[in-house]
Amino acid sequence: MSPFSKLLLLILMVFVSSAIASDDERVSELVSLQSRSKSGLIRLNDQSLARFLTAVKTPRPYSILLFFDAAQLHDKPELRLTELRNEFSIVSSSFLANNNPPNTNKLFFCDIEFKESQLSFSQFGVNALPHIRLIGPNMGLKDSEPMDQGDFSRLADSMAEFVESKTNLSVGPIHRPPLFSRNQLVLLTVFILLWIPFLLKKLLAGQTILHDPKVWLAGSVFVYFFSVSGAMHNIIRKMPMFLVDRNDPSKLVFFYQGSGMQLGAEGFAVGFLYTVVGLLLAFMTHGLVRVSNVSVQRVVMIFALLVSFLAVKQVVYLDNWKTGYGIHGFWPSSWN
Repeated sequence: MSPFSKLLLLILMVFVSSAIASDDERVSELVSLQSRSKSGLIRLNDQSLARFLTAVKTPRPYSILLFFDAAQLHDKPELRLTELRNEFSIVSSSFLANNNPPNTNKLFFCDIEFKESQLSFSQFGVNALPHIRLIGPNMGLKDSEPMDQGDFSRLADSMAEFVESKTNLSVGPIHRPPLFSRNQLVLLTVFILLWIPFLLKKLLAGQTILHDPKVWLAGSVFVYFFSVSGAMHNIIRKMPMFLVDRNDPSKLVFFYQGSGMQLGAEGFAVGFLYTVVGLLLAFMTHGLVRVSNVSVQRVVMIFALLVSFLAVKQVVYLDNWKTGYGIHGFWPSSWN
């Protein structure tokens, strides 16, 4: 081998080793920043974003999942930025808890704040929040993959699915913080123990609300409304009551057209209509039959049936408007 070829080989080896060392240094720096946060979430700005993304040649040895935040918009409940950022940090801590190096060094959860990093927001082309992007090893800022807006409804679960589908890394089960702290559980236990003797005394005397038939009546109506309004779906998915109209921010959207999502307000509206029908039918079968005047019975029954028909018709109309599916009535063939 000629001296010139040896020199070229030496220069190439030095270049490759320096690039590897540079990548290792950046990974070590990200791991250090990650360790300073309880959830493993790293706060980036314009300078650090350039150091870990734009200044690093592709393919990078890591991916970055970036949450775009704006402190001045935290007071807008329809955006749910605070809640979504908390869910994002839960996914980050769950990923670290369920995985070990080198997998934890292949993906870093980061967030960026608008006032601190307006240049980065413009470079990514982000003009609406909430927004999450995955910058993979071979991706630039513009061709990074955004998370679908419709997936935010499932919070941490949908974020974890997004990561797993795009990176082939497993997030694992989501670890949420306990509802009560240890001290709160101790105080609650002491309170229950002190309250048990008084409760037993009331139970034996028959003086509790559980002995009142009106409470059971109200409870049964509540359970019926809860079951037909989709309230459990809203709680599990943490659905908002309404959304802000993207075309006109001064307007609120209470009914979302499309079968992929249900807002809390539309569920309660349909649940109210169902409850009205159920209460009217219960009144006709249990209360109206006690009225001795036949004329009054007929008038009240006609009125109740008319209201029930209008309520059911409105439910059918809303279902058709939302899903596109139609419900058609058919006369018996013998009536033709």
